[in-house]
Amino acid sequence: MKLMEWFEKGISPQNYIEAMQVNKKEMNQIYNGFSLSDEEKTRLADLKDAGLKVIALTEDWCGDAMLNNPILSKLAEEAGMDVRFILRDQNLELMDQYLTNGTSRAIPIYIFIDKEGDEKAVWGPRAKQIQELVDSERSKLPAQDDVNFKDEQMSMYRRLTASYQEDSKIWHTVADSIINALVSGK
Repeated sequence: MKLMEWFEKGISPQNYIEAMQVNKKEMNQIYNGFSLSDEEKTRLADLKDAGLKVIALTEDWCGDAMLNNPILSKLAEEAGMDVRFILRDQNLELMDQYLTNGTSRAIPIYIFIDKEGDEKAVWGPRAKQIQELVDSERSKLPAQDDVNFKDEQMSMYRRLTASYQEDSKIWHTVADSIINALVSGK
């Protein structure tokens, strides 16, 4: 399928949110708490009439999607981009074209397309600085065969999830990363 067909297959942000079973409250909390800075708005200004569309490969259980999807929504509203959500697990044919490091089905992945359906930029699953934060936290975990690994890993996920929900610096880091991808076309 062509990217425009995938876009047309997707569901609207409103329908995606209504159908969410996991992280709905947390995602809405980020959406309601986040506002674009004047600088971010200025950087998006040139995209307002570009007619860009976004295919957002996601799942509601994903903590990175909980963080990134509401930021994407605010950016899309500001820049006049139309967003459609595609569930990764039901659409592996598309997901497998956008593997992280060529192997991982990590999400969310945002595919930005123009009016003709041509790919203009791809972003995801994390901003570089957020990946560094996650890598740093993972480096502190014991070995996977350690009796405490599962508990420590769950504790790490809880800390990251809390920071994703509360730290506005993280929100702006994500916004800037997505804007950089859009502006550079990468």
